[in-house]
Amino acid sequence: MTIEAAKIRVFLCEDDPDWLRGLVSYLKKEPDFEVIGHASSGPEGVTFLEQHEADVVLMDIMMSDNPEGLWAAAEIVKCSGARVIMLSSMEEKEFIFEAFKAGAVDYMVKSDFSEIPQAIRGAFQKRSSIHPSVAEKMREEFRRLKQLEQEVRMKELKALLTPTELQVLDLIEKGHTQTQIADKFVVSIRTIKVHVGNILKKLGGKSSKEAAQKAKDMGIL
Repeated sequence: MTIEAAKIRVFLCEDDPDWLRGLVSYLKKEPDFEVIGHASSGPEGVTFLEQHEADVVLMDIMMSDNPEGLWAAAEIVKCSGARVIMLSSMEEKEFIFEAFKAGAVDYMVKSDFSEIPQAIRGAFQKRSSIHPSVAEKMREEFRRLKQLEQEVRMKELKALLTPTELQVLDLIEKGHTQTQIADKFVVSIRTIKVHVGNILKKLGGKSSKEAAQKAKDMGIL
């Protein structure tokens, strides 16, 4: 007598009844899947999964005209061991990024429905592979956030420096010595050394040249 392999328990959260009906019918044709239930809202889905065990959850992002699927995904990840695949008709990189932050293991566009069974198996086996178009959107969002972070950091550092310290940094970056800078400002070398000391405390670095290079790299100069 052979022992039948356990089926992958799939739960669906989708508020479009026509799309839900078609997806359920499509998935039931897969011999290794068992559709254990479905919900039409995020809260309903969370409640179900607090009481039942699923292996993989297909979660629509947009329900009730808002992205409540993101909230529901985060709650499901916290309350169960199910692995969540986000479904959407959109490839908005902000939604994609937020989906993975919520704990989803994959993000699929509904038009790629023929790839959903493969994605379910991948999620179940903990080897989800992100669709190339989604991966590119993720890379774009990471680049945008990194650039934004750098711009904020630059503004914060620039705000720490006084106008005189910025001038001193600029002259150091252009190759002037501290003695030359003191002569240019008609101040003592000690005054310039105090400015340089303050700059190093604010920007970090082992030398004034290193601090000036850092300021240039960050766009402060």
